[in-house]
Amino acid sequence: MSEPITADLHDNRRQVLYWRLLARLFDPEEQPALETASLAVVEDIGLPSGLLDPQTSVDSIVQRHPELAAEIDGLMAPEPDADAARDRAAEVRRAALASKVLLNVFATGSGTVSAGQLARWQSDAGWLERALGENPGGGRRDPELAGIEAELVKRMHLREVLADPELAAKLTPSMSLIEQLLRDKSNLSGVALANAKALIRRYVEEVADVLRTQVEKSTVGEPDRSVPPKRVFRNLDLDRTIWKNLTNWSPEEERLYVDRLYYRHTARRTTPQRLVVVVDQSGSMVDSMVNCTILASIFAGLPKVDVHLIAYDTRAIDLTPWVNDPFEALLRTNLGGGNDGPVAMAMARPKITDPKDTVMVWISDFYEFDRSQPLFEGIEAVHRSGVKFIPVGSVTSSGRQEVNPWFRERFKALGTPVISGHIDKLVHELKKFLA
Repeated sequence: MSEPITADLHDNRRQVLYWRLLARLFDPEEQPALETASLAVVEDIGLPSGLLDPQTSVDSIVQRHPELAAEIDGLMAPEPDADAARDRAAEVRRAALASKVLLNVFATGSGTVSAGQLARWQSDAGWLERALGENPGGGRRDPELAGIEAELVKRMHLREVLADPELAAKLTPSMSLIEQLLRDKSNLSGVALANAKALIRRYVEEVADVLRTQVEKSTVGEPDRSVPPKRVFRNLDLDRTIWKNLTNWSPEEERLYVDRLYYRHTARRTTPQRLVVVVDQSGSMVDSMVNCTILASIFAGLPKVDVHLIAYDTRAIDLTPWVNDPFEALLRTNLGGGNDGPVAMAMARPKITDPKDTVMVWISDFYEFDRSQPLFEGIEAVHRSGVKFIPVGSVTSSGRQEVNPWFRERFKALGTPVISGHIDKLVHELKKFLA
């Protein structure tokens, strides 16, 4: 008879913890009965009482109890045997740890946010990503978490924080923070502007490191078969040599006689391939602007790729002179406002000198309103000239995109469907063209 009672006890404990979680999420006021019951549960199962303190970060808990880090990793990740019976006592521990992580991330309170509070939230968000089985960092963040972070940044007195080197040092660069810095850069000066630039540069370098590893996995340029392969040992195509000489196999001697060696072509084409990137820098496309500026700089660093970068809202700006330095390019952007695609097309078309060797990437939500038809006619003309045209709804870490249905249907009919907004997908498409 004792086993059912024990099972019921574990279920009751878990329910207490989850009821406290819901109460805290929807009402910041402490519920004394739930707090008392939850404290008894946590202490009874051997977990630190700090799990119930809203002011204590997950980092602080793990620093004092490092063994909990392994329990949090993958804590909320889907499990293949999720339907199997679980240890009820272990489920109570999972509920206590999950409640801590979820509350620290989603119960953000109200009022002004300090630099320290933002840094703590960013750290806790990283623990949530780990609990979900994801890899935190690298400039990428789930869109829901990015939305919370953006709201926290708006609640900061950011200019005052930037003016204080000690407070500014607590800031961790993220897309939400970089967006706010880029929007406000014209209102900053002196120490505040210097700290803002340092944060932007740190973020650019971190994202570039992640993207560069993806881009550089394959070389750029087709083998030039008009140039005879260099007959050196490192170019020897061993598999092909064996295959072509199989007719010379001697079963009696168990020996393969090779009368011809085959070598790989390593000479690459010498004609530079041109990449024209056009990015909508209106208010809804900030994430795309940052990612594409960094991505363009990486492709510009590859051999035989000539990269041009244009940003536009109601006006167009040619950022090509700074394409090798995404930090400087971003400082010259003017985020916000409307958009005028035909103005950007008028700047982009003269950059097409050899259509068959050119790819044009156009990143926008394509909400052009009365300019829709002129822009599409310009895109159609570019596509028919032989340019590889790639329309992209957005370029974000989440892949979330919203594209004008009018354009989406016409791109599909043109044979140039809008690709996924995930930046990995764009890297893949560009590498296919440039490989």
